[in-house]
Amino acid sequence: MPSEADTDTTEETVVTDEAREALLEALTSEFGDAIVDTHLQPGQDLWIRVRTESWADTASYLHERQRFRYFNWLSAIDWLPSPFGRSLDAEVDNILTPPDAAEAEPQQHGVCGGETRFQVLARVHSLTTNLGLTIKADVAGSDEASDLSVGTWTHEYPGASWHEREVSEMFGIGFEGHPGLRKLYLPGSFEGFPMRKDFPLLARLVKPWPGIVDVEPMPEVEEPEAKEPAAPSTENVEADGSGE
Repeated sequence: MPSEADTDTTEETVVTDEAREALLEALTSEFGDAIVDTHLQPGQDLWIRVRTESWADTASYLHERQRFRYFNWLSAIDWLPSPFGRSLDAEVDNILTPPDAAEAEPQQHGVCGGETRFQVLARVHSLTTNLGLTIKADVAGSDEASDLSVGTWTHEYPGASWHEREVSEMFGIGFEGHPGLRKLYLPGSFEGFPMRKDFPLLARLVKPWPGIVDVEPMPEVEEPEAKEPAAPSTENVEADGSGE
């Protein structure tokens, strides 16, 4: 009979993902040291972080060699912790209960890490293998609009044009080779980049977003008055002439 130790031992199931492992091996073989970090979650997804100078080359390789023809999205992240703290609090709350001075939060970069404040991210999909892939790259520079830039993806994925224009307008990141980084939302004379963490959104300080801090009580509902029981009918009494 098996011993108690044998019955208590549980075997860990090793989950493999041959398709994504093969894709990761092909990318590593093609780009070598240009791939800084990777993260493979079997059966779920694959992330890679490439060097900034390889950002555009990665798009070309995925589109032409790996047939990732479907473009999902492209965006950017500012990993700087907000220097304004909880700017959604109502000003009256801050006066009545001044917030405690807090130390600056450490800068984090999510899956596959990072070394700079800004990163660009994109996701593409292969309709042949039904695999998706998320790519990210650090954007180095001095936080000036003219210094922050990466290569454009519009040559391989024309749909990236709109996304790159939005990132350029909101984060101040340029895309070398883009046919026209015109603004999408803001007036031409607007200064600053609203999606950067150090851009003060003064409208939130003047008028906090509803529902964030001050929650109005539910309105009182008047309960209906209880009805008095109806008096017993005297029709039967009158009919038989009985007064009892």
